[in-house]
Amino acid sequence: MKIVNEKGKLFGLINVVDLIILAAAVFLVGAIVWQLAGDKVSDAVSPDAEMTVVMKIPGCHPDLVAEAERQELVGQHLISGGVVLDAYISDFWTEDYIMQAQNSEGQLVDAKDPSKSTLCFEIKAKVPQNTATPKIGSQEVRSGMTYIIKTQTFSGIANIYYTQIGE
Repeated sequence: MKIVNEKGKLFGLINVVDLIILAAAVFLVGAIVWQLAGDKVSDAVSPDAEMTVVMKIPGCHPDLVAEAERQELVGQHLISGGVVLDAYISDFWTEDYIMQAQNSEGQLVDAKDPSKSTLCFEIKAKVPQNTATPKIGSQEVRSGMTYIIKTQTFSGIANIYYTQIGE
């Protein structure tokens, strides 16, 4: 028996061109399904762990600090793309904003800015336990990266200082 017969059918069953088109269609449908449901599949397979992240927004104007304190951000859920995430602000505090300045001898020294402050956030979120790319929403989370913190009423670009998954 020939692999391709005189009519161009593979094993006498299907035309080679039709097989290629069918394989491309199956691949396309699979890619679309994976794009739409891939994260849900990996979340269902891998157990969740709690991730704790500390983020800071340095050098904030006193008006922004007062507004953040007025909003009572602790307990507010983060938002990404108009969707409320399974992540929330578990703690919020302010710290002095330390900047570098020259002293009278011309040396750089750390100095407290008299008006600006640093906004500090502790965020708790659920992530797959053994994930290689921890994310909150669509943003990756690793110490040293920046993260856009968004709630229903607050937004700011923060630096990530601490990340722990589990325990």
